[in-house]
Amino acid sequence: MYEKKPMPIQTLNSATKNVLFDHWTERVELAASFRWIERLNMHEAVGNHVSLAVNKSGTQFLINPNLLHFNLIKASDLLILDAYDSETPNRPNSPDPTAWGLHSSIHRECPHHRCLMHVHSRYATILASLADSKLPAIDQNSAVFFRRVVIDSDYGGLAFENEGQRCSELLNDPKKKVLIMGNHGVMIMGDSVADTFNRLYYFERAAETYIQALQTGRPLRIMPDLVAERVAAETDSYNGFAERHLENLMAILDKEGSDYAN
Repeated sequence: MYEKKPMPIQTLNSATKNVLFDHWTERVELAASFRWIERLNMHEAVGNHVSLAVNKSGTQFLINPNLLHFNLIKASDLLILDAYDSETPNRPNSPDPTAWGLHSSIHRECPHHRCLMHVHSRYATILASLADSKLPAIDQNSAVFFRRVVIDSDYGGLAFENEGQRCSELLNDPKKKVLIMGNHGVMIMGDSVADTFNRLYYFERAAETYIQALQTGRPLRIMPDLVAERVAAETDSYNGFAERHLENLMAILDKEGSDYAN
């Protein structure tokens, strides 16, 4: 459905020119995810970032351009970078330095995580701000993440390369696809744009339910570990749901006449 080619845009270096017009479906899906992250108010100004690996080793990836609002990002705007290209930050059209530091490190060190969505969404960030950032299994959505979350309690400042490298070292378990970045926000990982966006959506919903449940001051109804693990495992094998979720969201954008796929 999304096979049209973008208008030519500047690339970072000659090594990327041969792949500028490749990965068009991935570009369109990624652009749609930016639009919906913004619509659901899970973004923050122009400082968050989303990336997707497009080669087998995971080291070549698409990412949003520097300081462009999520509601304006189109498929043809996306940069394609090489995680091993140390000259990237020195180029005039380089990505945000924290985007480069965080995403290049994870794509380089963790090829099992193909898509990365880093946001400062409201409830996930509240959770990351608590002394105890665990998300207990109090409903079906939160049970999805049972034993599938890494909590980083050693925030060291803006995610430049050293901080990005430190974060990447926490993500060696392919089963754990959420990083609660203490004092910072959240990083959601997945196998595709659809898989990752769907996980981001449900993690924010789960965090919202938990934070609002805490506000009642009443005791929480926490699931037994066996039940929570069953829910998480069943969700892991619930094939097709994430893809249909994103397809429907793209259909809504198309119906509205959005320019995300340009």
